[in-house]
Amino acid sequence: MHRIALSVAILALAQPALAQAPLRLTYRTYALGLPVAEAAASIDVGEPSYALTMSYRTIGLARLVSSGWSASAVAGSWVGDRPSPRHYDLTAIWRGQERAITIDYAQGIPSVRQLLPALESDREIVPESLRAGSTDTLTALTLLIRTVAKTGRCDTSTRTFDGRRAAEIVASTVGSETLDATGRSRFAGPALRCAFVSRVLAGFRADDADRSDYRPLVGAAWLATVDPAHPSVPVRLAVETRWFGEATSYLTGIETSGRQ
Repeated sequence: MHRIALSVAILALAQPALAQAPLRLTYRTYALGLPVAEAAASIDVGEPSYALTMSYRTIGLARLVSSGWSASAVAGSWVGDRPSPRHYDLTAIWRGQERAITIDYAQGIPSVRQLLPALESDREIVPESLRAGSTDTLTALTLLIRTVAKTGRCDTSTRTFDGRRAAEIVASTVGSETLDATGRSRFAGPALRCAFVSRVLAGFRADDADRSDYRPLVGAAWLATVDPAHPSVPVRLAVETRWFGEATSYLTGIETSGRQ
């Protein structure tokens, strides 16, 4: 899902200890030179568990094309360096239609508890081999954050399952870059640039003959330390979209331990 993929990005030049207190961040996304969306996240990737919440809404002219909002959350724990989600939940309204996903996990197997709209009769069922060991998109983000914090690089991959489709997200290290100051962002300075590709593996509908909506989603994320007590987080993200061409998200707000 392209709008969720806008949240997938992370990078770092240092490797501070993973903090327990959540880090709260806000972002604004621009396309064609105009603001099109706002997002907020609360990130906690400490030991032995992790939690992440994300909210997103379209603004400005984007509401005429794809009006809506979403709120999602995940909680899980770490098994070695791999994440093990326990519960994922998403609620949203897009183009006036209610959407919801609730997934529980047991021993690496996802169980879909709620799915709105209901699974289409003409959609292929994702095989168990792709569901087993899969995570959600928010967990994929926490894995990237942890990988960067521990290794200084973002080379990682994971499979996701959203109740309809299975996908693979692969991130790779590009290198260190310096982001110039801009009125759109709270951050300027050195950052680690990561490239990522997300590919849908299964869960296509019968009428997806050309599968143009499922072409690989390619993007780049810049991660950097914004608070010394926390691991590096996304400070900028550029990704292709179906409607606006390339969209770029900028970090606009930072809150931790009662400070802004």
